[in-house]
Amino acid sequence: MKDRVAIITGASSGIGEATAIRFAKAGAKVGLIDIKEENAKKVKMAIENQNGQAFIAEADVKDPEQIQQAINSIVDHFGQLDFVFANAGINGKLAPIEDITPTEWDETLETNLKGTFLTVKYAIPHMKKNGGSIVITSSINGNREFAGFGMAAYSSSKAGQMAFGKMAALELSNYRIRVNIICPGWIKTNIQENTFPEKENLEKIEIPVEYPEGSQPLDGEPGTPEEVADLVYFLGSDQASHISGTEVYIDGASTLL
Repeated sequence: MKDRVAIITGASSGIGEATAIRFAKAGAKVGLIDIKEENAKKVKMAIENQNGQAFIAEADVKDPEQIQQAINSIVDHFGQLDFVFANAGINGKLAPIEDITPTEWDETLETNLKGTFLTVKYAIPHMKKNGGSIVITSSINGNREFAGFGMAAYSSSKAGQMAFGKMAALELSNYRIRVNIICPGWIKTNIQENTFPEKENLEKIEIPVEYPEGSQPLDGEPGTPEEVADLVYFLGSDQASHISGTEVYIDGASTLL
């Protein structure tokens, strides 16, 4: 990964932050895209403290002009683009379908699904000549698990990312651009700050579920952003040169229950 250029959206915390640091440790130059430049400064500092190179570009991923400008500014700064991690996303409003407003639905779908589309769209022209790799952060929700009560908008966006990623993998194969999708489960991040559950309304649709004693996979703890970052790094590296159009679940087997 040495001297390659990686762009990471949602780079200021959680999985994005851990992945940025992981790539930088391997010698990559890292473009950090976040909705607020201020949020990503600590990640840039952490990378530079380890003699790495990082560049911040501020953008709301659902805004076409902002994300195109951010990607272009990173490519102008580093001179090329080899890897993209379309990671930015929100949980949004958690509520029964009848209680989700059209505006709340659009906010989740536009941030997660449209944001992924725009990130990939504007990265492609910079990657077509030399090829590269793209990884999309989807989720267990909407793909292998449907028990997230109130998460209709979020799950729909994540299912859409899965389909988009596979379509992109085939379409971009002629340019030697690989596209893969990761599906994290319970990971210890701060995404709950962008989660707005309507607890009283959710009670009317929740179905009680009892798991058998001892059925909790592994040690019952959430995964870490660093564990996800290792997966993203592998998929972005030459070790995964024959892997494209594939979803990888990283959830400690929890969705197999």
